[in-house]
Amino acid sequence: MAPLQAAPELISINPANGAEIARVPVTSPQELDAAVDRAWHAFHHSGWKSLLPHKRALVLQAIADGLQAEKESLARLQMQDNGKPLGECRGMVESAIGTFRYYAGVCETLETDVTPARGDYVSFTVLEPFGVVAAITPWNSPIMNDATKVAPALAAGNAVILKPSEDSPLLGPELARIARAAGLPDGLLQVVQGRGADVGAALVAHPDVRMVSFTGGTVSGRAIARVAGDRLIPAALELGGKSPHVVFADADRAHAVAAVVAGIFGSAGQSCVAGSRLFIEQGVYDEVLAEVVARAKGLRVAAPDAEGVEMGPLASFHHRERVARFVERARAEGGRVLCGGAAPAGGEFDDGAYYLPTVIDGLKYDANACQEEAFGPVLVALPFKDEADLVAQANGTAFGLACGIWTESFKRAWRIGRALEAGSVWINTYKQSVTSTPFGGFKNSGIGREKGIDGLRLYAQVKSIYFGLHEQPLAVAK
Repeated sequence: MAPLQAAPELISINPANGAEIARVPVTSPQELDAAVDRAWHAFHHSGWKSLLPHKRALVLQAIADGLQAEKESLARLQMQDNGKPLGECRGMVESAIGTFRYYAGVCETLETDVTPARGDYVSFTVLEPFGVVAAITPWNSPIMNDATKVAPALAAGNAVILKPSEDSPLLGPELARIARAAGLPDGLLQVVQGRGADVGAALVAHPDVRMVSFTGGTVSGRAIARVAGDRLIPAALELGGKSPHVVFADADRAHAVAAVVAGIFGSAGQSCVAGSRLFIEQGVYDEVLAEVVARAKGLRVAAPDAEGVEMGPLASFHHRERVARFVERARAEGGRVLCGGAAPAGGEFDDGAYYLPTVIDGLKYDANACQEEAFGPVLVALPFKDEADLVAQANGTAFGLACGIWTESFKRAWRIGRALEAGSVWINTYKQSVTSTPFGGFKNSGIGREKGIDGLRLYAQVKSIYFGLHEQPLAVAK
């Protein structure tokens, strides 16, 4: 008899030094089926979906308390798993805590509608959970993205199967463990592990999964949408971006330049809303670009737990190779690399997946480097003549996730903010985000809105109920 083969594993590598952190077993098809079966059983028999909202809220608050108690260890685990600076990881755990607290509040205060009657009846709506929800999250901000999906889905009464990215597999199981310890019934939150093309695809196609929520790349999003369409189940898709960051001549220069640098080089550019296209009004183009380049050159690139670090490594070595290929393609298109464009060398840099802050100009708005998402610390700069020219260039991409506008003119900010095709518009600020405000994209940047009160409604179905008040029996026809 042939020996049993060991299950394949995911290997978590610390991108700061190349060291192996952990090995995580990949979920087999049989284990996936069993997880969905447990989730379905828990949904129907645990009492969670019929639990009074204020009691459901108590469990969500307890999950937040559990995350708070382990904030530092969770932040350090995420730092090792995907290389983000420790301070940023702490902020992301805080965001996850706040998300569970917010949806605890929404859970026990959300109201539905008593609708205007047009006959002898009273009509109103209630929200019903879907059942088993698949939540598929990316590698760039795991604990924060996990909470953004799991908290409202649980608040709505669902069971959740969470599939983290294969490149950041360590935070999802910790969230599930903390949720169980907080009193969430067994089976309502489970984690499956593996590649999106394998485990993720099987999860989306599973006949007992009734809704899918995905954050990631547009190519994967389209594939999920096709399966969801064939199955006639809803899919919420938060996808890629190529966000324009606009600086007009009358902008507060110091604040605008600081925001441009933070908007692209924060998180090493590994953010769906990174301001990766910089549009500068023609009359001040050279001056503003020179200041941005000077600030980029001065950023402290270092280990994620180093004092004063501003940019750590990229999340993986293979992703750094992807970013490097992007820059080389930009060069081939005629782009001028004004700073960066390479991995730093020497000392700790030789062992980690580091890449320098990079600024490129000399390209037209329709060049590949101005159209494709680098998802790294790469900024392309373009001039514009007037508002019409700006809107045409900024909207001339398949994406529409976010944008930033710097101007002292309220009327101009309003005109441009309404004209740009983006789900989030930041005026004289950038990359602000709060759980209470809806988030999502236009065009190829996605379908649906997460966060806010509607972020809970996303995971629920509206049911209309009528109570008859008529005094006479209903007639066949009137």
